Amino acid sequence: MTEHEDFASMLGEYEKQQTATRQPQVGDQVRGKVVSIQGDNVFVDLGGKTEGIIEREELMDADGVLNIKVGDSITSLVSGRDEATGTLLLGTQHAKRMHGSEALQRAYEEQSPVEGHVTGTTKGGLEVEMAGTRAFCPASQIDLGYVEDLQSFVGQRLAFRITKYEMGRHVNLVVSRRALLEEEQRALAAQTRARLEVGAVMQGRVSSLQDYGAFIDLGGIEGLVHVSELAFGRIGHPKELLSVGQEVEVSVLRIEHTDHPRHPEKISLSIRALEKDPWSEVEANFPVGKWVQGKVIRLQPFGAFIELAPGIDGLAHISELVADRRISHPQEVLNLGDRVQVKVLSVDPEKRRIGLSLKTEQAGQVTEEADNTPPVEAYAKPKQGFGTLGDILKESLKKQKDR
Repeated sequence: MTEHEDFASMLGEYEKQQTATRQPQVGDQVRGKVVSIQGDNVFVDLGGKTEGIIEREELMDADGVLNIKVGDSITSLVSGRDEATGTLLLGTQHAKRMHGSEALQRAYEEQSPVEGHVTGTTKGGLEVEMAGTRAFCPASQIDLGYVEDLQSFVGQRLAFRITKYEMGRHVNLVVSRRALLEEEQRALAAQTRARLEVGAVMQGRVSSLQDYGAFIDLGGIEGLVHVSELAFGRIGHPKELLSVGQEVEVSVLRIEHTDHPRHPEKISLSIRALEKDPWSEVEANFPVGKWVQGKVIRLQPFGAFIELAPGIDGLAHISELVADRRISHPQEVLNLGDRVQVKVLSVDPEKRRIGLSLKTEQAGQVTEEADNTPPVEAYAKPKQGFGTLGDILKESLKKQKDR
């Protein structure tokens, strides 16, 4: 080993040691092993003689059951530090409980999270009590998005960041919960982007429903499942399948980078892509000649579209709707939503087309007597009684002479 290589090796080892001994900062993601569960707190060994504490409530499921035990590994975010013990505060709800104005001023200077008790609403925001001092949280700073009902926060204990601290006769405090949520979101977004690629299958949560699709929170980043990508069947509105807060699995279809600072990418997602394509077995399920039941879903002048199964539609041409007479529009014999028996005439899986007929086998083809269309011969030969063109001219001249 050369002197240069030896130096590079030692430098690399030194950098590893420095990285290993670096104390996590607020917003960093950390992973450690649960070493103790005491009361409302869970203690986590983060390695390197560093310990973290996270509130028991954050690790409970919707039924209030604690899903971890001593020895389990967990991943969380650093939300602050207890200056007295050096213990890291983990999670999104954990914040220091301050005592006195000096502690509040120190928290403002260090920008560390502070726990506050929401005591009421006021014009334009919320009243928050922290360390015996009244603080104000503007409505725009209570959450990431618009909050319609501020009253729902009253009585809760939440983490805030002090954004304004002014001494005087009374301490003037302005706080923000949104600042902490955005910091957490940025950390989550960085983790999500590391896993984000076309074709990736990811877990997400429905954040909002619109007429055109569902927005899915992937972890600090949102993507859109267009209504056409929700399922193989026809969906009128996403709320028919999804609800806000629901956990879903999605596939990444496209990633388009933008110049928007807050939304640097547009992500197209699909739930349908993870389902089995019903057309893959259409010939086996709907063989030619088979009679099946379907529902009328669309009427056009040329025929009726009939849903045979979710994602499987067939077309009954207008000529295949009635056996004993001609009609000018399918709505003369069908209504949207009608349940009908149809016969499979043709199947083309590649073009995703199925030809159907509502005619019964007993009715057969349209008979000549039932067909009101004049036969071809009626157009080729003039009817008796009119004569030829020459006969007509002669009759006209004769009438003129008689006058």
